[in-house]
Amino acid sequence: MDLTWHSAEQTHTGKRRHHNEDAVLSCPDAQLWAVADGMGGHHAGEVASQAIVSALHALVPEVSLSEQVDAVEDALLGVNLDLRRHAESCGVRTTIGSTVVTMVCRGRTGVALWAGDSRLYRLRSGHLELITRDHNPISDLLDSGAVSEAEALAADTNIITRAVGGQHQLHLDIAVFDVDLDDTFLLCSDGLYRELEKHELVEGLSARELEKAADSLLQRCLQGPARDNVSLVIARPESS
Repeated sequence: MDLTWHSAEQTHTGKRRHHNEDAVLSCPDAQLWAVADGMGGHHAGEVASQAIVSALHALVPEVSLSEQVDAVEDALLGVNLDLRRHAESCGVRTTIGSTVVTMVCRGRTGVALWAGDSRLYRLRSGHLELITRDHNPISDLLDSGAVSEAEALAADTNIITRAVGGQHQLHLDIAVFDVDLDDTFLLCSDGLYRELEKHELVEGLSARELEKAADSLLQRCLQGPARDNVSLVIARPESS
């Protein structure tokens, strides 16, 4: 069955940062979405996130899912190389990097590619499932059961173990998942999910209109400390 996709996005500086180092991509016609979070505390994180979004936006949509996934991976590897070269020209201690989470869909199958701690969630029948796995030291403890999800979110996890531009060799994680007509997908930076409880994400994503859902989640976040940049993309399929 062919699916028609709709999506909405929001990105905001937050209440404590002076500029926005996040970038978002929402291309429902190409069935490609992304959120990139420039590495805070490093030089020109916004340069890295914008480079990622620009490279993905320039891709020509492929018919097959495997070809599109390969194109996304190649684009991110190319950005990683460019950022490393740029960083080296600025100084040996300079890091210009960004986390990224992408989603590509064809038919009833979706693929996530990511590096870092930006996330992809799927809301299905009221249940919110995390599809990605954060690349930070706390994730190992969470997987082993040594800490709870609440403890992991409260921990100091500013250290990430993967990022575009962060290493000479970029290793992307990939997850394949199925897509149902009642699914709603959320791609977001940590500036969103660290500020909101899980039930707040579910409530926000349950709105019928995606623009209202995206605005609702952003406003909920801004009602709190909003200590970081906040970015999100919401995508939902319907039968053609």
